[in-house]
Amino acid sequence: MAKQNVSEQFVDILARAGVKRLYGVVGDSLNPVVDAIRRNPAMDWVQVRHEETAAFAAGAEAQITGELAACAGSCGPGNLHLINGLYDAHRSMAPVLALASHIPSGEIGLGYFQETHPELLFQECSHYNEMISNPQQMPRLLQTAIQHAIGRGGVAVVSMPGDVASQPAPEKSVEHALVTSRPSVRPGDGEIEKLCRMVDEAKRVTLFCGSGTAGAHAEVMEFAERVKAPVGHALRGKEWIQYDNPYDVGMSGLLGYGAAYEATNECDLLILLGTDFPYNAFLPTDVKIVQVDVRPEHLGRRSKLDLAVWGDVRETLRCLTPRVKAKSDRKFLDRMLKKHADALEGVISAYTRKVDKHVPIHPEYVASVLDELADEDAVFTVDTGMCNVWAARYLTPNGKRRVIGSFSHGSMANALPQAIGAQFTDRNRQVVSMSGDGGFTMLMGDFLTLVQYDLPVKVVLFNNSSLGMVELEMLVAGLPSFGTTNKNPDFAAVARASGAYGVRVEKPKQLEGALKDAFKHKGPALVDIVTDPNALSIPPKISADMVTGFALSAGKIVLDGGVGRMVQMARSNLRNVPRP
Repeated sequence: MAKQNVSEQFVDILARAGVKRLYGVVGDSLNPVVDAIRRNPAMDWVQVRHEETAAFAAGAEAQITGELAACAGSCGPGNLHLINGLYDAHRSMAPVLALASHIPSGEIGLGYFQETHPELLFQECSHYNEMISNPQQMPRLLQTAIQHAIGRGGVAVVSMPGDVASQPAPEKSVEHALVTSRPSVRPGDGEIEKLCRMVDEAKRVTLFCGSGTAGAHAEVMEFAERVKAPVGHALRGKEWIQYDNPYDVGMSGLLGYGAAYEATNECDLLILLGTDFPYNAFLPTDVKIVQVDVRPEHLGRRSKLDLAVWGDVRETLRCLTPRVKAKSDRKFLDRMLKKHADALEGVISAYTRKVDKHVPIHPEYVASVLDELADEDAVFTVDTGMCNVWAARYLTPNGKRRVIGSFSHGSMANALPQAIGAQFTDRNRQVVSMSGDGGFTMLMGDFLTLVQYDLPVKVVLFNNSSLGMVELEMLVAGLPSFGTTNKNPDFAAVARASGAYGVRVEKPKQLEGALKDAFKHKGPALVDIVTDPNALSIPPKISADMVTGFALSAGKIVLDGGVGRMVQMARSNLRNVPRP
């Protein structure tokens, strides 16, 4: 048997850890690894047009599967392009291994062509960031990196000079069993008892849920019923907690709606479940707060806590629910459910007023029709900006659908590359990229990746020829919009010229048919929808200090606009409220 080189060993170990493909752009120092993949039937090389796409795609794949995904960039500028997508994956707790190939080892530190220092560049967006400078470090260093990415949930970066990648792998190297999943973390009995006492003593309990409630829907519902608690959520908690939820009071934050803000501020015990919700202006300062999180470094960094509970949400509630006293008083819960329904009824008029006849097309109408037509198990990838608004308000979760976006990092241009990673996990599952024209054009070159691999991603392009969220920020701050207008081509024609299906929609009556035809198409498709750039109106009572960049610094904001099928759900939940 021929002796392995370091690249071949590197690829073998990734494959053993469950990595099925490596996203990247070939070149110079990376070539030995790509050649090893060419000869290894257990792994595929996915050629993208920009390394940022590679990192976003790997992050999306990891979020869909819950397993390790990987990306790579060649020395200097190549791996430097990975950084934005890696930041997003890291902040989303997606297990990703990134290979940053490096200049020749003998030239490091001498200002060589394309020299950078990956061990410094990726420090902030990784749990582990080390360089293989000698074959003797293999395979232990790579195994350690893999276990950091999986075990801690996030990014691990391995740098490797191209000449080291081509050297023979060490003989009798130690390969050990690899971590492939994270364990559940149960809080200590002392914390459970303290939390139990606080719940029993509270008259009004509210639950506010984030992405850490994934896999804990049943436990959250059981606990909410036992203590008669309204349940609000952050944007990343929407897909995990809003469906089949008779205690739902909506979402808090910049894109918030319903009564989530009131429920979190009018209770006397707020329990934060698996959320690192960043907007502390929405959190109360005069009620008791408990936070439950599997990552202890998240505890207390958004608000002052009366109790910090280090644990998995599901395991925590399994321990807690049987111990707390069942509450019978529903007054607070029912009042919040009524406020939630009233709030949704109050804003839905913006969506219902002849919106199906409005030209340019209301983006709310597009999102609503998309929600109705998309598959029950569709994966939506959502661009940052106004697409976040429409996804938050119109996409209906059901326990099968997934919604992925740059919700923690807030990067533009994420939806298309994330759709690539999501579609590679299952070619038969519907993947819809909700792209804004600003984000789409940033990485538009990777629409060609869809064509090259015949990935059946459906790009639904909200084309308002502007950076809508930035315009909103400027208007709220009392500034005239400037530098936010895009001069766009006919994107459908661009799609057709690229070899994909493309259709342009300018009138509401064309929308449903266009989406249905795109969804029926077997390969990649783009629906270019000309939408109204003025669709989002500003509430009449808002001060300039409420928005700084993307974050609120004070007060409650409910943006005007419809909320889709959430109104029907709120009405349904009201049926459980006793009538006087």
